[in-house]
Amino acid sequence: MMHLDIEVDDLSSAVEHALGLGATAAGVQPQTGVRVLHDPAGHPFCLFVRSGPGV
Repeated sequence: MMHLDIEVDDLSSAVEHALGLGATAAGVQPQTGVRVLHDPAGHPFCLFVRSGPGV
């Protein structure tokens, strides 16, 4: 199994889009600026917004 980390420009919109496509939010969200989700088959992936220098 592979874990994907996907950089997005707008975290809220990206999460809404993923949920609309059948993803589910994980019960634990360990970081601000990162959302852990599961695809319909149960595989985890993260959506994140880059922060820090050069952003």
